[in-house]
Amino acid sequence: MKTVLKPIKPKRVSDQVFEQLRELIYRGELKPGDQVMPERELSLALGVSRTTVRNAINKLVVLGLLEHQQGQGTFVRSPEARDRHPLALALETEGATLEDLLEVRMGLECNAAALAARRATEDDIEVLQQSLEKMETAFRHKGNNIEPVVDASFHMAIAHATKNPVHIHLMKHFHDFLFIGIKENLRLLYEDPRNIDAVVEQHRSIFQAIARRDPDMAASAMRLHIRFVMLFFRDHHSKAFLEKVRAPVAV
Repeated sequence: MKTVLKPIKPKRVSDQVFEQLRELIYRGELKPGDQVMPERELSLALGVSRTTVRNAINKLVVLGLLEHQQGQGTFVRSPEARDRHPLALALETEGATLEDLLEVRMGLECNAAALAARRATEDDIEVLQQSLEKMETAFRHKGNNIEPVVDASFHMAIAHATKNPVHIHLMKHFHDFLFIGIKENLRLLYEDPRNIDAVVEQHRSIFQAIARRDPDMAASAMRLHIRFVMLFFRDHHSKAFLEKVRAPVAV
């Protein structure tokens, strides 16, 4: 059978604009409810035509990441308001639980933390530090109105620091599950504010291990964090909960 090859086409400028805006959303720099700059301002800031910006924004609207509000502008949509992802529907029909989601995160994110410790650039470390600071500020000062996007953006920043395009691709598609799962985690964990103090400290430990370029410690810190949440959902009514989560973690 004759193999048919197609000419390579350069990436369109509108695709580059689309990817840049999408990254801002996934990294939490554009949060749910934020208004995107008008087309004219975006075109000036990016040095492209308004038509190029319009095409990129329309693609993000189709994906459910942005929405047009008549007479007001274009806004970032919350993952909870987006059309149901096919994978989300599949999981729902199988009766998947938050613990199932956490088991998947355990495999993906412990490895990601180790890779990030080996490969993160100084820019990656700076982004992680900024995400951590935003998380700490939100957790300390917003009470029960914690925005899950600040937590999700920290985990997405780790994904980018792996420099593994397959992992980054998987986490982009996993983003909505991550966001919604974290929101539910925080809602239940905040029944006892001490749990939030523990979560903040766990994220700080993950960041410090990555910044120190210690893959084993980074993976262990991520494992401790996810294990903490898993045990909470199993035993959060048990008096033995705090003793369990403080037990040493096998690496």
